[in-house]
Amino acid sequence: MNWTALLNTVVYSTLGIIILCVGFVVIDKLTPYHLWKELIEEKNQALAVVVGLACLGICVIIASAMH
Repeated sequence: MNWTALLNTVVYSTLGIIILCVGFVVIDKLTPYHLWKELIEEKNQALAVVVGLACLGICVIIASAMH
């Protein structure tokens, strides 16, 4: 087993998840309303789709930057 490759995978995966979380917080701060309240309490499905696509966009950028 190649331990260097495994360690690199774990490090890059953790870094990508952290960057995604920071990106989500930035999106939450930039929106004029409380994002989590709208998603969970108000069950705003349209907003959930937009936020999900924004997260996917951030993930694609992170993945291509790391690749």
